[in-house]
This record gives sequence, structure tokens and C-alpha cells, in this order.
Amino acid sequence: FASMLMAGIDGIENKIHPGDPMDKDLYHLPPEELKEIPTVCGSLRQALECLDADRAFLKKGGVFNDDFIDAYIELKMGEVYAFEHTPHPVEFKMYYSV
Repeated sequence: FASMLMAGIDGIENKIHPGDPMDKDLYHLPPEELKEIPTVCGSLRQALECLDADRAFLKKGGVFNDDFIDAYIELKMGEVYAFEHTPHPVEFKMYYSV
């Protein structure tokens, strides 16, 4: 929760516009319009890489420090590794079932 609060404060301090609300059915947009819609990270790995590259906002006021952020990233990368090295049930069914 503290990290989300710090991100919100950073957005306010730096006057980062959150973007206009979407008033279209995103599921039925043509591909040329869909590629213009901003997205969030597509995986935990990508989110952790982004966190590693942009962490200054979390360290303001001493709320978090580099040691904590590094430990968090290391912990979560263990989850990424486990997920990436575990066969998906469909993959298991397709290639390993008898």
C-alpha cells in the first residue's frame, strides 16, 4: 500500500496526467486505435525491471531504501523464475500426457 501511495504522491508532485478516461469499448477497437491505448506491464518480470529502473519516487522521505527495494525485487524474481520454469497445464497436457 505504501508504494502505491508514494506513486500517487509522485504523480501529484510532478503533475503527471493520469490520462483521459476511455469511453470506448476497448474489446472492439480496430488494431490501429488499440495500439494507441496506454498499457501497464504485461508480466511480473517486466514490472520488476521497471521498478529497478525507476525507484527514486519510493525513496523520497526515507519511506523505502535501496536495500529494501533490492530485497523485494530479488524475492519476487524468485517467483518469476518458478513461474517461467513450470509447464503451463495446457503445455503439460499437450506434450507430457500419456
